Amino acid sequence: MKRALPSAVHGHRSLAILWSIAWILTSAGCAALPPAESVVASPPSKGDAPTIIESQGLLPRKEARSIIRRLEIEAGPTDVLKRHAIVMEEIGGSSLVAGNKATLLVDGPATYAAMYNAIEGAHDHINLETHMFEADKVGRAFADLLLRKQAEGVEVNLIYDSVGCLHTPGAFFQRLRDGGIQTLEVNPIDPLKARGDLLITDRDHRKILIVDGEVAFTGGVNISGVYSKGYSTGSDKEQWRDTHVQIEGPAVAEFQRLFLEMWKRHKGRSLAPRNYFPPLKPVGNDLVQVIGSAPGEQNRRTYLMYLAAILFARRSVYLTSAYFVPDDQMKNALEDAARRGVDLKLVLPSESDQNLVLYAGRSYYEDLLEAGVEIYERRGAILHAKTAVVDEVWSTIGSTNMDLWSFARNYEVNAIILGTDFADQMKALFAADVTASHQITPEQWRRRSWSERVREWFARLGRYWL
Repeated sequence: MKRALPSAVHGHRSLAILWSIAWILTSAGCAALPPAESVVASPPSKGDAPTIIESQGLLPRKEARSIIRRLEIEAGPTDVLKRHAIVMEEIGGSSLVAGNKATLLVDGPATYAAMYNAIEGAHDHINLETHMFEADKVGRAFADLLLRKQAEGVEVNLIYDSVGCLHTPGAFFQRLRDGGIQTLEVNPIDPLKARGDLLITDRDHRKILIVDGEVAFTGGVNISGVYSKGYSTGSDKEQWRDTHVQIEGPAVAEFQRLFLEMWKRHKGRSLAPRNYFPPLKPVGNDLVQVIGSAPGEQNRRTYLMYLAAILFARRSVYLTSAYFVPDDQMKNALEDAARRGVDLKLVLPSESDQNLVLYAGRSYYEDLLEAGVEIYERRGAILHAKTAVVDEVWSTIGSTNMDLWSFARNYEVNAIILGTDFADQMKALFAADVTASHQITPEQWRRRSWSERVREWFARLGRYWL
């Protein structure tokens, strides 16, 4: 029997799904995703190199080629370095940034501790963007800390999503405003608050924290008690398994730009003049590329980020996804990669706060298994992470799920980290998740019950809205 999840978690996506179905049926139809062929078909010439930015500005092409070549030697043959970076630069204008330190954060408690420590040390500003900000023990602790920093003279600005915070009382955010914190609710679903069209599908799913323009956080972790044991009425409830990353160095400015662009796009009040873009010195050796996507864009950047990485992979793709309902192009890319000999493994949830999404994802298992994809379902936790590591050198952590909701209808953000050291950490984390999972074998899957098959068939009917 499925365990009941908190209404604030279980309800917000279900409501958005139902409303979006109604919107889609009465208007524009399902969202289109770009064909990959025109974007990734032509490889760069041998002398090409991606643009790399450092703290002092643009690196000379010769130095950029040298950095990429060094990574290729460390990692072995791959197209996911130079070729992928050039593609993402061409479609999204996002360049690689050198001189960063990326710190892997596993699960909510470690993420909150790092975020809390950074906020405690803030002296100029704190910019926080989140999908969910719940009024539980975790949310109240963050609210108290933000109010204290605001009272100390630090400028605090908060962006939150209306549907994601559907069950958070208005008084919770009013208390923040009364304390001087600037807040922005993205696409309010209350007609009295809506600024123009009432949009249920264009949700802010990003998770970004920037402190003093010097350190940034992103990943899958919302501000919610679901990351703590016994978070609901039963003490046996499983906490959520998620992944975040802390980034220090010049790439922090890319997250800051995304935050400020979102604030402007949704007509937030004028922000206090602060040092949002301080000079940033190199603090590490990680190359970072920040990919932000928004609804209505011609090139769905996080979609093409994942698709190109799978198409360019030569040896391995290790993918973790909380909500897995791929479109045909993504599904075919996964199957083709496995057939050409890529070691392709998926870690997916065994339990979910969205059963329709869970069963829709399982409807793809048979074809994927036949192609040679290994599938594992994570046990002992509600999987909420969205990560990948490719060819032992290319890693991504972010908010983007493998579904049309993330690929076409949400505001999303992912950090790409290039480097074998960070990829080794990602591989170790993936291996730990595999160990905590049950492998789905073709033989076992063929023996599943007819009731399971019917559920999968029914759920897949709504795949364009999940």
